[in-house]
Amino acid sequence: MPLSAPPPASGQPYLLSASLDNARHLSSLLRAVHFQDHATCFATANGLRVTVEDAKCIQANAFIQAEIFQEFAVQEESVTFRINLSVLLDCLTIFGTSSLPGITTALRMCYRGYGYPLMLFLEEGGVVTVCKINTQEPDELLDFDFCSTKVVNKIILQSEGLREAFAELDMTSEVLQITMSPDKPYFRLSTFGNAGSAHLDYPRDSDLMEAFHCNQTQTNRYKISLLKPSTKALALSCKVSIRTDAQGFLSLQYMIRNEDGQICFVEYYCCPDEDITEAEL
Repeated sequence: MPLSAPPPASGQPYLLSASLDNARHLSSLLRAVHFQDHATCFATANGLRVTVEDAKCIQANAFIQAEIFQEFAVQEESVTFRINLSVLLDCLTIFGTSSLPGITTALRMCYRGYGYPLMLFLEEGGVVTVCKINTQEPDELLDFDFCSTKVVNKIILQSEGLREAFAELDMTSEVLQITMSPDKPYFRLSTFGNAGSAHLDYPRDSDLMEAFHCNQTQTNRYKISLLKPSTKALALSCKVSIRTDAQGFLSLQYMIRNEDGQICFVEYYCCPDEDITEAEL
């Protein structure tokens, strides 16, 4: 059963209160976007979004829908705060990270509002731990404005295909070049490392390809150092949607199924590294 938190001493209601029978559902998703210490949390009636950015070039969002929680209540249209993600993960795994059969950590999470800490009540095996994590003023975040109407090319792959690609390509390369085209090579990943150039092609009728919607040929390069954090989400996912807009901005949306079969999403946005001339292609 989910934990019940005591009411605030001031009598002021919590702006956000949520409970989970299994805290691992939350911690595994947060680990998938944990490449910086701090994150911004947005809570609405639809659920929780946790956003992490680096160098104004890459943004990761973990979406935990309200339905994932046993209880999820937000008293305002939206509740926003910044938090140390490393500390939050340490607290969520305070009973350890090993998952013994039949043993889970129950979580109740409460936030009273601006200036107050995020409170976590964790229970495992009859032992209850209370954690208070200071919250901060949220930073202004990048708006990649990546709406579906601006998407030029989109493919959906089974994640194993992309995992194999990252294992085979030369990661001494500074950039990963992505070509998406309605004609051959359809979908190509290229690296330019110490051992020379390497290319990996996926035909549109590949067994790994679940959807293929390419309207024009696009070739863009992305810094591998920016894409590497997304491999955490890739390792957990079963499918990945790869989208680009007219400016070459990249969206990687990973579909992740938790232990209970529920679906969550982690999305990475990445800026293109440089313009590529026809001669380089």
